Amino acid sequence: MEDAISTRRNTSKIALVTGGNRGIGLEVCRQLAGNGITVVLTALDEKMGLEAVEKLNFSDVISHQLDITDASSIARLADFLKTRFGKLDILVNNAAVGGTVYLQDPVDDPVTREENFNFMDRYQRLEWLWRNSRETYDAAKECLKTNYYGTKHAIEALLPLLKASSDGRIVNVSSDFGLLRCFGGEDLRQELDDVGKLTEERLDELLDQFLKDFRAGNGVVEARGWPVAFAAYKVSKAAVNAYSRILAAKQPAVRVNCAHPGYVKTDITLHSGLLTPEEGARNVVKVALLPAGGVTGAFFEEGKELASFV
Repeated sequence: MEDAISTRRNTSKIALVTGGNRGIGLEVCRQLAGNGITVVLTALDEKMGLEAVEKLNFSDVISHQLDITDASSIARLADFLKTRFGKLDILVNNAAVGGTVYLQDPVDDPVTREENFNFMDRYQRLEWLWRNSRETYDAAKECLKTNYYGTKHAIEALLPLLKASSDGRIVNVSSDFGLLRCFGGEDLRQELDDVGKLTEERLDELLDQFLKDFRAGNGVVEARGWPVAFAAYKVSKAAVNAYSRILAAKQPAVRVNCAHPGYVKTDITLHSGLLTPEEGARNVVKVALLPAGGVTGAFFEEGKELASFV
């Protein structure tokens, strides 16, 4: 298999999916491979990655260990890609955490839970998810570290390989929870939306302030205009959206877009979503496979481009 993939080093499209061993990520790998693309499926654990590749049963899907919060792990992956392929055509940043502590195990009695959800609309399911979640400072900190900084650091390390492609593209799996309508403060909304002035350094300052406000508690988060309920997740995805727009402006040769897959039945949602992982992945893959020369710095909600990030 290795020799077969190597012979197509300069002709086959190469895609990498972070958090590719389950849920939306696994289905993204499946659908990209089904389109004739060589896929590097990454997982936190090497064994989990190999098991996922075996489950997919595509000859052009290979696995590699990746922890996006570990700089050395990212560096090893970048070296592997450079040596094996010399480029990267598609990067799908899917790895993420929920930013809360769950009161139920994601795999606990999913059949009974699914039967209960059949009688709930989207709002009721989110209410159920909130009741079964607790926000803690440690979870919030880990959420920003993974969802924003991990994604950013992976992009920075892999950017030279994406620029080596004739049509490099990045799809950051985001969420409608990251849209600026989730923020209560007008000043915050305006600053995060004005990417002509917003810098990565200022974004770091804002995230530091969020964590300070979160730790302070006693209504400080809401008073400052940060989102309430799933606050860290919303802030992390808003940061990903803002960074994506900054990057798109800085790197016009690489297309950078955000994709909200929808409210999907995954571990992060305790399988309370409305869409299957296959359906959610389809909304991500659609953005990954947009025709050459298309839009950059945009947000797609369930496959449809939105006019703004607000």
